[in-house]
Amino acid sequence: MSLRHGLLGLLAEGPASGYDLAGRFQEALGQVWPAQHPQIYAELGRLADAGLIEVESVGARGRKAYRITDAGRAEVRHWLTETEVDHGFRMQTLMRAFFYWLMEPAEIDAHLAQEQRYFAETAAAFRAYADRKDRGEFGTGPQTRALRIAAEAGVRINEALADWAKWARESELMTNPDFGSAHSPESAAEVSELPEPPASS
Repeated sequence: MSLRHGLLGLLAEGPASGYDLAGRFQEALGQVWPAQHPQIYAELGRLADAGLIEVESVGARGRKAYRITDAGRAEVRHWLTETEVDHGFRMQTLMRAFFYWLMEPAEIDAHLAQEQRYFAETAAAFRAYADRKDRGEFGTGPQTRALRIAAEAGVRINEALADWAKWARESELMTNPDFGSAHSPESAAEVSELPEPPASS
């Protein structure tokens, strides 16, 4: 996903000012694609220059409200239906894990406890949001149904990461002197090399 397509998707819901879009972007997409206000305003300018959005109105103090054009709607649909999904992602949690060997055991345990807590709390927040949707608090339209599917992904991904942090703490791999030896159960059954990513089609 790109910032461009996220903004187009939000504007497909209806016209909005840059300020409102920034808030909506943070609420709906901030967990998966963080963006600061200056980035959003700069991208809105580029979208307007490209004819993908246009100014609908200008309010007090020059605040502009934008709406998506037919070309913009075609662009976001093209991205959704005809472009290959980019499965690459940046995740500091996993990047740090590669370098746990530079930390003291107590530091690793404290860090993993914090990670476990964060991901469990985030999963619970997504679950509460999903439950509200299931109760019909946000209506029953296609946008709400799509957000419900996305919320479920948030629940499951964060639950999995909380379980990973719990496993990493309990496995004590960083302090296990037998790890990798012939008599280590981890080396025989529980731990394997990182898998190769699937080949791109």
